Amino acid sequence: MKKLLLIVCMTFAISVPSFGQSWLRALSGALKAGQAMTISDKDFADMVRQSVASMDRANKVCSANSAYTQRLKRLTRGMTNANGTPLNFKVYQTSEVNAFACPDGSIRVYSALMDALSDNELLGVIGHEIGHVALRHSHKAWKSALLRSAASDALGAMSDTWATLSDSYLGSITSVALSAKHSREHEEQADDYGYAFLKKCGKNPWAMGQAFMKLKVLSKSGNSKYQKLLYAFSSHPDFDSRISRMRTKAKKDGYTCN
Repeated sequence: MKKLLLIVCMTFAISVPSFGQSWLRALSGALKAGQAMTISDKDFADMVRQSVASMDRANKVCSANSAYTQRLKRLTRGMTNANGTPLNFKVYQTSEVNAFACPDGSIRVYSALMDALSDNELLGVIGHEIGHVALRHSHKAWKSALLRSAASDALGAMSDTWATLSDSYLGSITSVALSAKHSREHEEQADDYGYAFLKKCGKNPWAMGQAFMKLKVLSKSGNSKYQKLLYAFSSHPDFDSRISRMRTKAKKDGYTCN
């Protein structure tokens, strides 16, 4: 009986047409998506930690004594956590202009962005990114990226533990997460949080408005190196409405806006 069952199973496996193989791949993706949906907080934190470490390995991180790192350290002094999430900052030495935040509080700033912005403008961008961390927007974006990657079978031969994913799989998840756009509501919430956060840290919160003013100018320069940053900031709401909101808040709080 066992031999007969084995023969039947082997015959079925051999005779599965191409649509059957596609179905099996779809089933595999569905199972992985289900695994992603039920990922524990610890495993999710492990995945994010590994993703950040993978990005740091893949990019040239400025040394602790570099001018970029020292400037960022000076600007972010006193910014230790966002709603309980510890913050850590590093600079990537690159000609690209960008900055991003991860769910674990890792903020990465590109050196070319630092070249393009003044201290206050840079603080505005950082404040906005911290807002996404504190309000768990980054957490939701990465969870969504994990689900999309799993469903599309991008995780490949996923191991039994999330702590051993390869750099290629982590890179897939990270790429999807960092290329995703936040909703209008999330962007406004991040702007408001960034404003309040800068104020709490003793910084001039009008830096948020100054950042958007500079980004608006850069958006009209036609320089391709600003595209990644502008993609993240220029969709919704538009620059003018964001500047107006920050100016109204700053004037109400007694700050000079220029």
